[in-house]
Amino acid sequence: MSDAQQITLIVDGEETKVTEGTTGAELFFERRDVVVARVNGELKDLDQVLPEGADIEGVTIDSPDGLNVLRHSTAHVMAQAVQQLRPDAKLGIGPYITDGFYFDFDVAEPFTPEDLRTLEKMMQKIINQNQKFVRRVVNEDEARDAMKNEPYKLELLGKKNDASDAGEGVNVEVGAGDITIYDNVDRKSGDTVWCDLCRGPHLPNTKLISNAFALTRSSAAYWLGNQNNQQLQRIYGTAWPTKDALKAYQERIAEAERRDHRKLGAELDLFSFPDELGSGLPVFHPKGGIIRKAMEDYSRQRHVDAGYEFVYTPHITKGHLYEVSGHLDWYRDGMFPAMHIDAELNEDGTVRKPGQDYYLKPMNCPMHNLIFRSRGRSYRELPLRLFEFGSVYRYEKSGVVHGLTRVRGMTQDDAHIYCTKEQMKDELTSTLNFVLGLLKDYGLDDFYLELSTRNEDKFVGDDAIWEEATRTLAEVAEASGLELVPDPGGAAFYGPKISVQAKDALGRTWQMSTIQLDFNLPERFELEYQAADGTRQRPVMIHRALFGSVERFMGVLTEHYAGAFPAWLAPVQVVGIPVAEAFNDYMFDVVDQLKAAGIRAEVDISSDRFPKKIRTASKDKIPFVLIAGGEDAEAGAVSFRFRDGSQDNGVPVAEAVRRIVDAVANRDS
Repeated sequence: MSDAQQITLIVDGEETKVTEGTTGAELFFERRDVVVARVNGELKDLDQVLPEGADIEGVTIDSPDGLNVLRHSTAHVMAQAVQQLRPDAKLGIGPYITDGFYFDFDVAEPFTPEDLRTLEKMMQKIINQNQKFVRRVVNEDEARDAMKNEPYKLELLGKKNDASDAGEGVNVEVGAGDITIYDNVDRKSGDTVWCDLCRGPHLPNTKLISNAFALTRSSAAYWLGNQNNQQLQRIYGTAWPTKDALKAYQERIAEAERRDHRKLGAELDLFSFPDELGSGLPVFHPKGGIIRKAMEDYSRQRHVDAGYEFVYTPHITKGHLYEVSGHLDWYRDGMFPAMHIDAELNEDGTVRKPGQDYYLKPMNCPMHNLIFRSRGRSYRELPLRLFEFGSVYRYEKSGVVHGLTRVRGMTQDDAHIYCTKEQMKDELTSTLNFVLGLLKDYGLDDFYLELSTRNEDKFVGDDAIWEEATRTLAEVAEASGLELVPDPGGAAFYGPKISVQAKDALGRTWQMSTIQLDFNLPERFELEYQAADGTRQRPVMIHRALFGSVERFMGVLTEHYAGAFPAWLAPVQVVGIPVAEAFNDYMFDVVDQLKAAGIRAEVDISSDRFPKKIRTASKDKIPFVLIAGGEDAEAGAVSFRFRDGSQDNGVPVAEAVRRIVDAVANRDS
């Protein structure tokens, strides 16, 4: 074979000679786990011809990109099955999402659980037919002809030049470059049995989906995520490389349901969400109040030790404050509507005294700026660290409100640090270390960092300031040694931020603390301090929330611990259970000693039988159960029973008290 028929590729980092016209499928023929190719950084179908000099990487089905392709391909199979079951169904959008996929449909009747089971069987038949996914490049007229019976697809074709801003999932269907349609082709006849407007890429064939998929639920969804649009029906599903991986995922989901903080909150009598109060406005019951107080008290003490000063600000303010801060320009949609008050009218209805708009505060920072500005400041006072458990209110749409983790009324553990530019980097470093250390004390210790940079359509301040702030945050994040993940466009309008992403016991990631660097609000509020040389200088402002909100953090901890809070946070730390009524007084004496040592303890003297009391303590997830019978009373001892069911008998009372006090003080168990 002549050299003219050969081309050079860089395949997984190595130079390789292949015949001109070679496809990804031919190149990776012996690697059955490769489902798409990354060609010069872009994912391509395996049937596409590889160009001379291209940098090629095989993408396996179990890699993040491979999983996305698998799930998007499964969404196409599901849509094909839906249109077989409901021929009148009109196609919406069907992107991959974390751990799965969804597809939206315009149908006359909502899907039922029975429909989902039927669709799974129909999908399996399609998969077993080993249909090919075939990419077809078309012009707009050809695309409109192919999609002439799909009104939503026709609408998408009109959005191809601004797909990234047109709505959720649009860029999966259309966007920059060629318009493409993917045909599902019957392998035997060669006929196209179904097609969809899509950018791809896809698996080579349906057989690769195997039987490792499931449809999980259906719900209503607005077209393009806009509540002013038509309401469609959405079906969610999941797909994995193997049946074992699917089962493992389903077990994780089942465990997550068992840990759902809303369910545990009711079972453990911690908090509730009364309809009478409104969506996203929780109340904390006495036991939940104990946990919350313990969380807050420990945080307060750590902040005192770290040199923070406590402030308090009101829940509402005149609207002008948020005009100065910029929130009314950039954050109005996230605020509750104004309350117009103090207007006075004459008898004829004319205005004698105009009223003013007041707003529930969505942020504490503008009020903290007023505290800083209330008197002259010297460089000797800096860094000035102001801290508040401040209640804020945000108008979250009803569809996204979720238990304690997405609420409308919340308490932020909010700090604002004012420092000089020379102090800025050290202060950011110490703040990040403080945040990570405190999160570890609450039992979270698996972190990575996310750096949110400027949203080009939503920011204030000049380029140089943003560049300096972003560069400084990046340096501090990298110096921490933690993984740093970019979040382009995710910054607040006034400055970039680092957010601490923490993994819980199930491996789920939660955004916890945020640290934001801000040169802009000090400018807008004309904040100043007198420098050592006598000049007036602007301070740098650092925004920092540790929990994010107390409510959300408690929801996360409830699920992380599955309701079995460590002893120092548990609302009831010890339950004493006498084996018979004759030992009630003895157990009360033991519990009194624990209470005197600051332990939250009680005696179960209910009419339940002894085994039932043990089960109740286990159900209530009590850290320590002390049991006393005749031998214990004679020996001045108790039996220790732990949450895992293990037991330590004949422990002297003084030692039992010491063990429990030490466990609480050390934040163990």
